[in-house]
Amino acid sequence: MTNYALKETRARSLLKALSWRIVATVTTAIIAYVITGEIDTAVAIGSIEFVLKFFIYYAHERAWQSVPASRTPLA
Repeated sequence: MTNYALKETRARSLLKALSWRIVATVTTAIIAYVITGEIDTAVAIGSIEFVLKFFIYYAHERAWQSVPASRTPLA
C-alpha cells in the first residue's frame, strides 16, 4: 500500500463548490417561495445565499486539504 495523501486541486474544489451551490440554492429558493409565496423574495434569498455560501464552502474545502488523511486498514 502506498503511503501518500491525495490532494484536491483548487480547480476541483471550485467546481465542487459551484455544483453544490447550484443544488443547495435551488432548494433554498424553492423553500423560500413556498414560505413567502413571492418569487422576487425567493430569488433574492437564493442569490445572497449562493454568493456567501460559495465562498464559505470553498474555504472549508481548502482548510480540509491541510488536515492529513488517515487510513484504517480493513479488518
